[in-house]
Amino acid sequence: MAHRYDSRTTTFDPEGRLFQVEYALQAINNAAAAVGVLSEHGVIIAAEKKISSSLLAPPKTSEKMYKLDDHVCCAVAGLTSDANTLIRNARVFAQQHKYTYDEDIPVEQLVVNMCNYKQSYTQHGGLRPFGVSFLYAGWDKHRGFQLYVSDPSGNYSGWKATAIGQNFQSAQSALKSDYKEDLSWEDSLKLSIKTLVRAMDTASPSAKKIEIQVLQRIDGRVVQRVLSDADVTTLIESVQAAAASSGDA
Repeated sequence: MAHRYDSRTTTFDPEGRLFQVEYALQAINNAAAAVGVLSEHGVIIAAEKKISSSLLAPPKTSEKMYKLDDHVCCAVAGLTSDANTLIRNARVFAQQHKYTYDEDIPVEQLVVNMCNYKQSYTQHGGLRPFGVSFLYAGWDKHRGFQLYVSDPSGNYSGWKATAIGQNFQSAQSALKSDYKEDLSWEDSLKLSIKTLVRAMDTASPSAKKIEIQVLQRIDGRVVQRVLSDADVTTLIESVQAAAASSGDA
């Protein structure tokens, strides 16, 4: 009976479901995975780099990680074209707040603004939901380091560790058992790699397939940086060595 109700975002089926929103969520579940881990030392986002063809020219910038402002960044899962529109809006929100109040926008306020914008696309005829989820990492003076996830419906939630994209349920299950609030920075990095590899379901992870962005506070200012391929390779080897040692035991 779904075909009677799935042509518009404004029509509920008898069970109270909006099929266009559910279809958008399904598009996200087929996208490359991303994992976020919150630590008292910062926030880590690890994401899978999809390589569709060896003939494609290498991208000039990441197609998975984006800087929204000096104190907040994000990873996306879903349609990149939809993400580009939302990222442009997020940057405008952030700069308008800075222009008006002469301070960085609180991270959660930026997330709420984005979610309100996304939700508006689920309640007007002639529109479709954005087929993309966001994993936000940021720091502000009100709540310190923060990690949020938002989906096409306009819902958002704060997390200590979570995953979006392909095999996200398997990744979240792994995080639920392995995450601890007192993890060191190094252990948090290893956990993000270990969880992402599980979501990727690959036997040969490499720096060509994985990118990691970290957000920390150094000397009183927020610093965002992408780990080099050498650093990612070292982390992968460390995780694999620990897994082998555990298996031998």
